[in-house]
Amino acid sequence: MNSETPDEIPAGTPGEPAAEAQAAPVLTPLPLVPGESASYKMPPMHPEGRKFAGIAAVAVILTGFVLGWTSIAWLLAGLTVWIVAFFRDPVRVTPTDPGLIISPADGLVSLITTVEPPRQLLGEGGLTGEPVVRISVFMSVFDVHVNRTPIAGTLTRVVYVPGKFLNADLDKASDENERQYFVVESADGVRVAFTQIAGLVARRILRFVEQGARLSIGERIGLIRFGSRVDVFLPAGYVPSVIVGQRANAGETILARHGGPVMLPGAAQ
Repeated sequence: MNSETPDEIPAGTPGEPAAEAQAAPVLTPLPLVPGESASYKMPPMHPEGRKFAGIAAVAVILTGFVLGWTSIAWLLAGLTVWIVAFFRDPVRVTPTDPGLIISPADGLVSLITTVEPPRQLLGEGGLTGEPVVRISVFMSVFDVHVNRTPIAGTLTRVVYVPGKFLNADLDKASDENERQYFVVESADGVRVAFTQIAGLVARRILRFVEQGARLSIGERIGLIRFGSRVDVFLPAGYVPSVIVGQRANAGETILARHGGPVMLPGAAQ
């Protein structure tokens, strides 16, 4: 007769409570990060906006002294606050995983379609003539207007085209408005093209970088004043990661990722 009692059964026998206790996961608390607690801070203003904010502030002061603090002075004061907010330049945390294309602009994803590449993007340092998927991001006057490069690489092509100032939300603005084309080539040869397009209120496109510059992903490349749009042309093998109507943040939102053959919207099946 076996004289062993349940208490004498060796620990680790399958099905016994002791074995189950040993298999239970051990939860380790996350390490504490030293520093102050997080709080909201007003994003800094881009230097380009200082002169506009200064002019508006002087107008407020002069109006207040000459006309008194009437509705006109308060209206100008509100305009000054809006200008400061318009030129805000927040810090962004950019994903750096390979195979990602990051949004170059803040705003609304207004269109995803298949197009022929603009002729300004063709040729040396640019794109081929094959149809590409174009993602359009519309920036209202309330969005951040500092634009960033969607991939890391070398700026191989820059073309500025003067034009009209139609509503940037219109599809024909891509061909008729003032605009500036960029092509960035990554270290493995992938070329991503994008376009800054002036809008109905915008009157100047600014560029911070020169052709041949080596850019980090999410690096600031330019700014469009007062309402505009940015078009991004996806290389072969990249699939959109956004949908029409979605909000995007420059330097943070994943616009597309490498995912095999792309089914071009509207293309013949």
